[in-house]
Amino acid sequence: MNKEINSDQRPILGLTMGDPAGIGPEIVLKALSLPEIYDLCRPLVVGDLGVFRRELATLELDLKLNPVPGPGPALFTPGTVDLLDLANLAPAEHRYKEATAAQGRASFEYVAKVIELALAGEIQGTVTAPITKAAINAAGFHYAGHTEIYADLTKTRDYAMMLAEGGFRVVHVSTHVSLRQACDRVKKERVGRVIDLTAEALGRLGLEKPRIGVAGLNPHCGEGGLFGTEDQEEVAPAVEAARSKGLQVEGPIPADTVFSKMKGGMYDAVVVMYHDQGHIPTKLVGFVYDDKTGTWGAMAGVNVTLGLPIVRTSVDHGTAYGKAGEGRANPQSMIEAVKLAALLARGR
Repeated sequence: MNKEINSDQRPILGLTMGDPAGIGPEIVLKALSLPEIYDLCRPLVVGDLGVFRRELATLELDLKLNPVPGPGPALFTPGTVDLLDLANLAPAEHRYKEATAAQGRASFEYVAKVIELALAGEIQGTVTAPITKAAINAAGFHYAGHTEIYADLTKTRDYAMMLAEGGFRVVHVSTHVSLRQACDRVKKERVGRVIDLTAEALGRLGLEKPRIGVAGLNPHCGEGGLFGTEDQEEVAPAVEAARSKGLQVEGPIPADTVFSKMKGGMYDAVVVMYHDQGHIPTKLVGFVYDDKTGTWGAMAGVNVTLGLPIVRTSVDHGTAYGKAGEGRANPQSMIEAVKLAALLARGR
């Protein structure tokens, strides 16, 4: 074990199982099969014991499941997966590759439980496996995704999504809305708040004077108003306000060049205006598909919710129903999500 982090200093992280129909249970088990994870944190999984038993039977992993009522009696030792079993899914209701209301309800309840534990101070951070929006909505929980669930249950008004793949980081002004709505949400106040959240997060990651680039909304940042005025009227004033507070911020910068500049080391993060503007370049960097084998050679990247009173990271991919129950899911993003959550938890 790493001598720099003893057992008392390792943060306790709550890991959700995700949608039982997807690859969540598999990638959680694969991540926790690595002794290095226990050097960094004390993981407590929240899920369903029956589903994990079924999953473990298909995987060649030397792991034991240890049901516990909470973090108190957990062992937190390599080779043992400490599991808070909510027992909220009957065996007959577990069906791989299907978005069902029963599995949506169960996956929502795993998320609600880790949030409850974190708000109570029983754990120091949370990590979420992927859920299916259709399933949780079918169960009556009307949310666009994890980010909105966390914001609602923690009563957080100002929050933002950050995607991170190593030093390649993007933070979104808006996410799960239509492109038309996204344009309407580019306002000075919101852009400024996201810049602040970005600077705070980078500080917790150990960057004392982070450099932040801000992407423009329109092509060529509006070309002097020819292609829209949002960049001059909303984005630029937000950047200037941030600079007046001492932050190292530049923008608006054309989106067709700002990501290359960050990849080259000019920025520690880029604030983007809408969902795809940030997701596309990040997944281009972190996801590697091989058409010859039909597999993903890499699925890197972590989703972090900024502005919450608790730590939350997540994988940067979906439930991958096509692979569920087959033992061939790539756990890379989950491994990175756990490591980043441990770092953020120690930085609080």
